[in-house]
Amino acid sequence: MNTNKLTEKQKMLSGQAYQAGDAELAKERLKARELVYEFNHLAPKFIKQRKELLKRLFGKTERMFYVEPPFRCDYGYNIEIGDNFYANFNLVILDCAKVSIGNNVFIAPNVAIYTAGHPIHAYLRDQEYEWAQEITIGNSVWIGGNVVINPGVKIGSNVVIGSGSIVTRDIPDNVFAAGNPCRIIRQLTDADKDYYYKDFKLGE
Repeated sequence: MNTNKLTEKQKMLSGQAYQAGDAELAKERLKARELVYEFNHLAPKFIKQRKELLKRLFGKTERMFYVEPPFRCDYGYNIEIGDNFYANFNLVILDCAKVSIGNNVFIAPNVAIYTAGHPIHAYLRDQEYEWAQEITIGNSVWIGGNVVINPGVKIGSNVVIGSGSIVTRDIPDNVFAAGNPCRIIRQLTDADKDYYYKDFKLGE
C-alpha cells in the first residue's frame, strides 16, 4: 500500500502513523467539541436532549444508554456502545481509533480510554506524529473509578476492573482484574452471585 496517497484521516483509522495537525482532522475534532460542549452545558433536566446529542456524536448507540456530564472525546464517530450502557462523571475517550463497547457495561467516574499514542523519540513527536489502536470492551463489564485503558487493549465479557487500574494488556472473560499494570486477581464464578444473595438479601 502506498501510504503517500492516503489522507491523514485514512492513516489514523488504519493504525498507521499520522499527523494530528491535519486540517481535516482538526475540523472534525472541532465539530465533536461543539457537540460535547452543548452536551456538557445542558441543564440536568434535559436528559432527552443530551441523549440526542450523543446519538449525533457516536458512531453507534442502542436504545438504553446514559452518560453523566462532563464527558470528553476526540471525534465521537469512532465510539460504539451497546445496550444498557452507563458512564458516570468525567469519562474521557480519545477515539482516534474505534472504541467498541458491549451491552450492560457500567463505567465509574474518572475513567480514561485512550486509543491514541505518541512516539517515544522526541524528533517524531515534535512533528505531531501519532498512532492509534482499537479498544474493545465486551458485555457485562464493570470498570471501576480512575481506571486507564491503554491503546490496543481488549477486555472480555463478564469482567470487573478494579479502581485505579492501568490496563496495558488484554483481559480475558470472567475475571476480576486490578493493579498497575492491571493483572488477573481471580476468576468470577456463581459463588459471587450467591454471596450477594446471602449477605445482602437481594429481592427481600
